[in-house]
Amino acid sequence: MTNTKKIWFALDVIAHGEASEAVEFALNELESLGTEIDSLRKPKGEPLAMTGFFEQLPDAEVVDETIAEALRIYGLSPDLVKETRTREVEETDWLAEWKKYWKPTVIGRFVIAPPWETVDDPERIVIQIEPNMAFGTGTHDTTKLCLKAIGENYVSGQTVLDVGTGTGILAIAAAKLGATTLFACDTDEDSIKIARENAVLNQVDWIEFADGPLTADAPVYDLVIANLTVDVIVPILYLLLAKTGSILLLSGILETQKPIITEALQGSQISNFTFETSGEWISVLVKKEKEL
Repeated sequence: MTNTKKIWFALDVIAHGEASEAVEFALNELESLGTEIDSLRKPKGEPLAMTGFFEQLPDAEVVDETIAEALRIYGLSPDLVKETRTREVEETDWLAEWKKYWKPTVIGRFVIAPPWETVDDPERIVIQIEPNMAFGTGTHDTTKLCLKAIGENYVSGQTVLDVGTGTGILAIAAAKLGATTLFACDTDEDSIKIARENAVLNQVDWIEFADGPLTADAPVYDLVIANLTVDVIVPILYLLLAKTGSILLLSGILETQKPIITEALQGSQISNFTFETSGEWISVLVKKEKEL
């Protein structure tokens, strides 16, 4: 009998545990379909295997460059990554694992759940996300910080701009809270495709998605969200502030990078901002003063 099971590819990154978030970030930048960390029964200090799954393996040189850049962003030594290797896996293995272990996640006013889970929680808003990319399913600290801030600060009817939307989860959250004018952009074409699919899944397909960066001719929005990285945020901070009518929400920033974003905001004559922390990450909530 012919084996018709689809073959996927796994990229294993062997690294010390303190580099796990940086490696996961790199795997998502490489557009992995899912990630997992083999940390069960591992003695403290022993390197872990962090795996990304792909339909087609990315170029080896691109892998090395992306991991190196992720470590740089996190302020970590390249020596923490010991080895990278590739292998083939059958289709059923990792998809079954997703369904076994990815359970609904409660974040403030929201519950993030895969489509195969039924959520019975009348007190919270359910957002369904397909497991196409791990970064943006609600499990990463930066996504949690943003969802919490949106739930606490968004006022129904406000217009929303989501820069670097990824899987679209933050725009979808705002739509579920009553936003009808939403624009979400990302420089990654595949992310926009997934975001559109997730919007349809959540019955908020009025969100306008676009492939490309934020441009100077964009209108002003009441709430602007930018869950990026500090090295991307700082060069466009002036533009983000210019497009913000009321509140600017920033994340994707490590706690160790707080002085960088503080200096950038103060340099833009912004003083009304607060920080929230989750794990090694922070979010920044900027409230613009109303012009007289």
